[in-house]
Amino acid sequence: MELYCWNAETLDMPMRHIPLSVLMMAGIRDILIISTPKDLPNFQRLLGDGSHYRVRFSYKVQPSPDGLAQAFLLGEEFIAGEPCALVLGDNIFYGNGLGATLRGAVAKAESGGGASVFGYYVDDPERYGVVEFDEDRKAVSIEEKPAHPKSHYAVTGLYFYDEHVVEYAKWVEPSARGELEITDLNRMYLDAGMLNVRTLGRGYAWLDTGTMDSLFEAGEFVRTVQRAQGLPIAIVEEIAFENGWITRDELMESADRYGKGPYGQHLKGIADGEIMLVPNQKN
Repeated sequence: MELYCWNAETLDMPMRHIPLSVLMMAGIRDILIISTPKDLPNFQRLLGDGSHYRVRFSYKVQPSPDGLAQAFLLGEEFIAGEPCALVLGDNIFYGNGLGATLRGAVAKAESGGGASVFGYYVDDPERYGVVEFDEDRKAVSIEEKPAHPKSHYAVTGLYFYDEHVVEYAKWVEPSARGELEITDLNRMYLDAGMLNVRTLGRGYAWLDTGTMDSLFEAGEFVRTVQRAQGLPIAIVEEIAFENGWITRDELMESADRYGKGPYGQHLKGIADGEIMLVPNQKN
């Protein structure tokens, strides 16, 4: 499965790793990063080719902000007819068991099970794509930024698609605001009976940092979690080691590069067995 990381320029460096860490937890190693002509070189300098995590980063410029569904047109050659996933770089996901949830979505896409998205209860659904459920909790409609939302469940910025996504994306027409809306793409899957919507309930956190207020709140959330646990979150080297992609010696090399700071000491603690990891379940 292949993946896109989208427009993370609004986040500082540690928080930029959070969307990437989510996708690595899903077991995805082939990653296309799409961003603006101005910001893409910064990502290339920050992330490199991904070899130190045993993943592969590719890069693609989005010349103008013409909508999220455009990612699949820009990435058609990269996707090459395979299932793929899309994550928005300004979205933060956190929760116990998240890795197993993500791997389940990967398995569904790879088995031809359509598309999988995640719904999350919000107080201001008019800001998002909103999913409506029937009495059996089955998704029956999805609308982009509705004036009168039919539920409080927003579709988060994490999507998994089967091998037909590029074909569907080519049928998406620009909306009234001139964008290729991801909601329209998801609606195509819904109309075909191939959209799986899983709600993220208690035990999960989703933050969209698309506004200055929400960006500040996300930073406070990350700091609070890290203070409470005494451990940093979204450590990509840790996830690569947990997934068996890098060896203990390679993890120690990363720890040495970061020196005696908290990040390096955390990696050393994992390598020395002082910090125990929970096996990343596949389903």
